[in-house]
Amino acid sequence: MIRLSIIVPVYNMASEGKLEYCLNSLVNQKLDNGKYEIIAVDDCSTDNSLEILRSFAEKYPDRFIALHSKVNHHQGGAKNLGLAIARGEWLGFIDSDDWIVPDYYNRLLNKAEETGADMVGCDYCFTDEHSFKVGQIVHNNNFEQTGVMNKERYQKLLLETGSLVVKVYRRELILGDYIPCSKTKLDIFPEDIFYEDNAISNTWMLRSRHFEYIQEPLYFYYQHNTSTVHSISRKNMEDRMTAGRLIVKEAKDNGYYEEYKPEIEYQFTVLFYINTLFSVMPRSSRFRGSYRFARRLAAEMRATFPEFQNNRYYQEKVHPEEKKLIRYQMKSHLFFYLYYRLLWFYRGLRSHK
Repeated sequence: MIRLSIIVPVYNMASEGKLEYCLNSLVNQKLDNGKYEIIAVDDCSTDNSLEILRSFAEKYPDRFIALHSKVNHHQGGAKNLGLAIARGEWLGFIDSDDWIVPDYYNRLLNKAEETGADMVGCDYCFTDEHSFKVGQIVHNNNFEQTGVMNKERYQKLLLETGSLVVKVYRRELILGDYIPCSKTKLDIFPEDIFYEDNAISNTWMLRSRHFEYIQEPLYFYYQHNTSTVHSISRKNMEDRMTAGRLIVKEAKDNGYYEEYKPEIEYQFTVLFYINTLFSVMPRSSRFRGSYRFARRLAAEMRATFPEFQNNRYYQEKVHPEEKKLIRYQMKSHLFFYLYYRLLWFYRGLRSHK
């Protein structure tokens, strides 16, 4: 019986040894050979990422599987291909430019066995070098979310789900009673967009019956210029908005929208609207059509959740200056836009003094 399946979507990660560093951290996990599998899926890379995957599959045939997608469907498509053949009782994901400590999965799985949890997470750290030197620590979850789940803990998880890759999941949370089959086309993750994790992870959180958390940074999140988090392209912004819409659709389709509407509303507000608006605006000189883009963004926010400014989480968690700017935009987009540009112009002048 395979204890764990690790899904690794890969696209153009061959340079600077990024891919090898990630994969070496996986094949050297302190888990029994034959008890875990690494399913690495090349998503039509244009570099030699696929050759690297095949070399690992040849070297570690007992635990490494290399797949190749004939069509580029972004990380969501690659994850779907990997999940289709995953045999593990537990499922894990890792980005192909990140890496983990040697006992990462052993620690998470042992925590699950000790407590009866069906989902376990830990902290991670940001780093800009390939080493196990701990950088800026990010607390991915907190102890108020842990234990046998109830409504309060579900609410806390929805508000701070943490990164999907810094967890392990009992397979039923994601795949139900699905039987692995290479000929089956799964649609667990939305394809052809970034932020695919944000779009669907709420449903997994709410399927969990017991969540546990290790307060240690066992996962290393590599920071570099090509990371999705650093991209401000129109595609990136549109995908963030699409993910926000899918959060609402997932909640409605799976029957938890009304029960957790305040939490869903706040999630949507932050991902779809606030993060997108304040990513676009400071860079409007490099983002063509930013005026119309921001106006359309505000109009859809207002149409989807007309009372979002009264949301209790919005009131508690959003920075006062952001709330002021949003209030301006909701009253007059033209005034907001002009005010914002003048504000950044003034700050630019001051920074050069």
